[in-house]
Amino acid sequence: MIGGSINQTTMLHEVGKALGDCDVAYTPYYTDGYLEALNRLGLLDFTVAGHGGQFRRRTSEYLRDQQLPVDEEGRLDDYDLVVTGSDLIIQRNIRHRPIVLVQEGMTDPENLAYHLVRHLRLPRWIASTSTTGLSLAYRKFCVASEGYRDFFIAKGVPADRLVVTGIPNCDHCARLLENDWPDRGYVLVATSDARETLKLLDSRRRFLAFAKEKAAGRRVVFKLHPNEHADRATREIHAVFPGAQVVHKGPTDAMIANCEALITQYSTVVYVGLALGKECHSYYDVAALRRMTPMQNGGTSAARIADVCRDVLARASGAARVPELARAAS
Repeated sequence: MIGGSINQTTMLHEVGKALGDCDVAYTPYYTDGYLEALNRLGLLDFTVAGHGGQFRRRTSEYLRDQQLPVDEEGRLDDYDLVVTGSDLIIQRNIRHRPIVLVQEGMTDPENLAYHLVRHLRLPRWIASTSTTGLSLAYRKFCVASEGYRDFFIAKGVPADRLVVTGIPNCDHCARLLENDWPDRGYVLVATSDARETLKLLDSRRRFLAFAKEKAAGRRVVFKLHPNEHADRATREIHAVFPGAQVVHKGPTDAMIANCEALITQYSTVVYVGLALGKECHSYYDVAALRRMTPMQNGGTSAARIADVCRDVLARASGAARVPELARAAS
């Protein structure tokens, strides 16, 4: 299991728990080749692959706290299957292994970098998550919904590689309605870490103007992305929303469950709001987002993905497919 962000890592942990009949090991995301040289210089610390960044620290802390078996970079064993939350990099030591890719959430918009990568055959990571799924290095790609299946087919992913399983962490949003967050009835603005991850065209001023328009005078609460520079973000927010409550570390999902309306830029958390029937605003077309909202299957996505993994293992070993696994992979 190759983690990355804490969301990717916790999702794959759920899949690992559902693979109780297999020996499972975990690793934070990693690099090799020239990217590893850049990594050692600290130039990738703003990404999930960076040795010294927040993503790696939080993932490593989680793996340690959960007392999970860790094999850094998969060096210690000859694995039958690799499960990863990102195919922007296909590491050298997994290129000849069966791979299952698991969608993390929303992908970045198809901007100039995306089109340059596709037309000039540049490395996928240059365009960030907008190129998710385009490696075609995997046997199966487990996606959030039928809407996302159509979305990835339109990008050129073969239909027979895609399996609609739902995604852990966003497949049972109704349970979030029972929570201990004390506040209710506000407009929640969920900010992003676009600047911290070097998406240089992001404009906080533009987003705050967007939020002010959509809030339309209602009480606003801001939830910062965990990777954001909180002091800077708070100053900017208070310049436009004097006195607004700004939460840096807090239960985002519970805050969404208790809000009246949700405002985001390009964030997967909008799907929680849509699944709960909230008024939602995003830079993306909200009608399109509704079609792509992750399936709500009562929290069974990890088990469905585990079935896909077993099916890929069976095919790789030449074993006959178990009927229920064949149904899961269809």
